[in-house]
Amino acid sequence: MTLEFKPMGAALGADVLGLDVNNVSADDAVRLRQGFLDFLVLRLRGTDLDDGRFLNFARVFGELELSPKAIFDGEGWIKGHPELSQVSNKKVAGKNIGSLSNVELVWHTDMSYIETPPTASLLYALELPSSGGDTSFLNMYSAYETLPGGLKKIAESGSIRHDERYNSSGVVRSGYSKEKIEDLTQAPGARHPIVRTHPESGRQALFLGRRPNSWIVGMPVDESEEVLDALWAHATANSNFTWTQKWQLGDVIIWDNRCAMHKRDSFDDAEVRHMHRTVIKGDKPFYRSAAA
Repeated sequence: MTLEFKPMGAALGADVLGLDVNNVSADDAVRLRQGFLDFLVLRLRGTDLDDGRFLNFARVFGELELSPKAIFDGEGWIKGHPELSQVSNKKVAGKNIGSLSNVELVWHTDMSYIETPPTASLLYALELPSSGGDTSFLNMYSAYETLPGGLKKIAESGSIRHDERYNSSGVVRSGYSKEKIEDLTQAPGARHPIVRTHPESGRQALFLGRRPNSWIVGMPVDESEEVLDALWAHATANSNFTWTQKWQLGDVIIWDNRCAMHKRDSFDDAEVRHMHRTVIKGDKPFYRSAAA
């Protein structure tokens, strides 16, 4: 069967059909990488992978990055696989074995707080609740292209400092003080252009990361807050920019962190949502104007 892509929505996303995930040929790999660029989000249904085969498939898209736990704690979630995260509320002996619990995760870009944020993220569904826990994706090309002129001009000339202290559920990472930083300009984290040029497609996309504790470098905090609020409101208010994944067991989703954000709905903590995640190493974001 020939590898095909079936679009899932007008904004972004496609199902991958006709692929043997355990035996990806060189031709299939080329087509997968092009489909990834074209659709921003790819989904494979009905897979049955162990950790090694999941990571082998992920390597089709590039070199794997260490998980945040391995970066911050020096030890990964799963012995022998420091590139794997466990996105899970599952408990063993009363203790969570993964991260991000059952709460809502607001719109964000994975690991934007590091100097070279991941190219892509992959999630693999191992256990699911009866309802909730859906993941939505947002096309940041479209968000940029529809910005009003004045706001677009500000965005194209600015950069954001991305706070590294908090994860997507608002929990302080290991090794950081839980005290609130009163001066946003002093929070730690990488600085990236608000508009980034995609290194492969050449298109421009908004690159906002996470809203909490962000700061537009060099701008007074009150002005920065006003501009960031406007950017976030514009990007997230239009449902025509989004598509929502309703998970099935065995689903594997890969998305382009350079031009797509995502969020997760909350779910009942009495049920288990257990997933494995890995990310593909990226490079330093840059902005190059069309006139350059």
